[in-house]
Amino acid sequence: MSIASFQQIIDSIENLSLEEQNYLFELIQKRRIEKRRSEIAAHAQTTLKAVEMGTAKRGNINDLRADLLGDEEE
Repeated sequence: MSIASFQQIIDSIENLSLEEQNYLFELIQKRRIEKRRSEIAAHAQTTLKAVEMGTAKRGNINDLRADLLGDEEE
């Protein structure tokens, strides 16, 4: 999005009544919350599939650190 079009959006919002601005902000906030919920649900589905397929890794923070750094002793 260009700076000019972003500024146009801001100008349009400023021309709304206070009530309309509040409604718009509430609507945007609710949509962002729903988007985040959808992302979390998608990640949960991916994790459940990994658990079902046996590819999920389990352990404590030290296990995770070792796995990420390649320092895991077998």
